[in-house]
Amino acid sequence: MAKACSAVSPLRELRSSLSGLHLGDLAVGKDGRNRCLLSPFRARSSRNQPSNTRYIFGPAVWLRGLIKPSEGTGIAHIDWRQQEFGIAAALSGDHRMQEAYRSGDPYLAFAKQAGAIPANATKDSHAEVRELYKKCVLGVQYGMEANSLASLIGAPPVLGRDLLRAHRETYRTFWKWSDRAVDHAVLTGSLQTVFGWTLHIGPDFNPRSLRNHPMQANGAEMLRLACCLATERGVAVAGPVHDALVIDAPVERLAEDVATTQDAMREASRVVLAGFELMTDVKIVRWPDRYMDPRGVRMWRTVIQLVNDAEADAEALGTRAEGWF
Repeated sequence: MAKACSAVSPLRELRSSLSGLHLGDLAVGKDGRNRCLLSPFRARSSRNQPSNTRYIFGPAVWLRGLIKPSEGTGIAHIDWRQQEFGIAAALSGDHRMQEAYRSGDPYLAFAKQAGAIPANATKDSHAEVRELYKKCVLGVQYGMEANSLASLIGAPPVLGRDLLRAHRETYRTFWKWSDRAVDHAVLTGSLQTVFGWTLHIGPDFNPRSLRNHPMQANGAEMLRLACCLATERGVAVAGPVHDALVIDAPVERLAEDVATTQDAMREASRVVLAGFELMTDVKIVRWPDRYMDPRGVRMWRTVIQLVNDAEADAEALGTRAEGWF
């Protein structure tokens, strides 16, 4: 509902924060570092699945403002750009999909390829159309059907059907590959990644999960390989976050370590995807700034203001109390 009606968003954030606010459960040592079991291979896709209460990236996104580099250091959050779209494009061999990924903005490229916008359109000139096609791409990756997609974009079901039809017609090779993956899983009872991680299929399977599994599982393979490569090249990997690495380093060496990590992540993508290279995005935070997720900035500022007001009130009461006695 928060996605469909922005007025509900603050209430959703509040409920989410209150229900998940277990700061005492975060595994923080005396040195201020958050360390917990990352639980590799715990998910069926083999992705890491650390505790949502013990790992800083588990609770509400605004709490990530607690992450702050120590004096003289910086941290960098380096993630693959549209990783799942790129994996699907590479493994399916869909050249139009690969072309869209290499454009740097696959959502805008998809809208152009589908004929919804002119070839010279930009992210600024056709922002609303791009957003529709972006949600369509993301919905397809999770097996979303027409009615669910329509609800997500706040439009009649007919528009959801039209967007899905455009995706199927634009990326025919991908859909043939995706259909074959589901058929293979049902007929053989298993799906494998390029490195051999096997998902065994039981009688009660979800076809939508099967479609998404190759992207998730091969993304997990890619992340593990990138962690190995970066660590072996002297980078201090602070932690993995789904499709990203967080590293920390002295400020004077941070740029070099970022470049090394990006090289490692590009290499990992080439190894997993038979030469197809995924791009990366970087967010750098240097002391004394804090790491902030854009989705949580508003809530963080609200909470900090409330804390400051409460402290000011307590201080004022304390001053008056001294005068009374």
